[in-house]
Amino acid sequence: MVRRRLGFWRRFAVMTVKPAIQVLTRRTWRGMEHIPAEGGVIIVVNHISHADPLTVAHYIYDAGRWPSFLAKSSLFEVPVLGYLLKAVHQIPVRRGTTDAVKALEAAREGVRAGEAVVIYPEGTTSREPDLWPMRGKTGAARLWLDTRAPVIPIVMWGPERIYDPRTKKLKLFPRAMITIQTGEPMDLSAWADAQPTAQTLGEITEHIMLHLRDMLAEIRGGTPPPLWTPKRPTERSEEQAA
Repeated sequence: MVRRRLGFWRRFAVMTVKPAIQVLTRRTWRGMEHIPAEGGVIIVVNHISHADPLTVAHYIYDAGRWPSFLAKSSLFEVPVLGYLLKAVHQIPVRRGTTDAVKALEAAREGVRAGEAVVIYPEGTTSREPDLWPMRGKTGAARLWLDTRAPVIPIVMWGPERIYDPRTKKLKLFPRAMITIQTGEPMDLSAWADAQPTAQTLGEITEHIMLHLRDMLAEIRGGTPPPLWTPKRPTERSEEQAA
């Protein structure tokens, strides 16, 4: 069990984060048995709030694994927080730069070393008006093609009640009900012999995002829309000009 090998800073993080999440939330957790007890694994998660990394970290930890997130590099530049993130083995990502390649290399090394690497395929909190999943980035697909490690899907609903990215409002009480569901390892056998071409990466990424979307529909209800595509800056400028 991972708890016996935490070290000082990981124990400090657990003692800081876990009690806070327990106070602020009520939890319905399902499917923990689908997270392998050991060995390298790629965990893909939908992203609906700045509060959800803490809730899903709590969930994965209680499932017996230590989560290593690919996180925005700006978080690592915050005094104290940045030091703590590095100390507990999180992975900074600078999107759109050569350092993004380094982040993927670090993730690949982590998976091959038997770690549970957590990726938000969307790369940011959902911009879809009702917080359904958006189209994803190709990082998770690249990592799977490099390692062929199990890809474990996790979806959640409820962290947006703590912090809603649409209104940017923080609400700590009443306690938010958080539902987290893990699915079985994803079947990516259709790409077993595929090369990492743009088409292949796009197909795998869409498969992952559609799977997360459909899992999310099971826990929040309703009919999910097509994967949402963020508008490019030029498109927004044209609309404003019109």
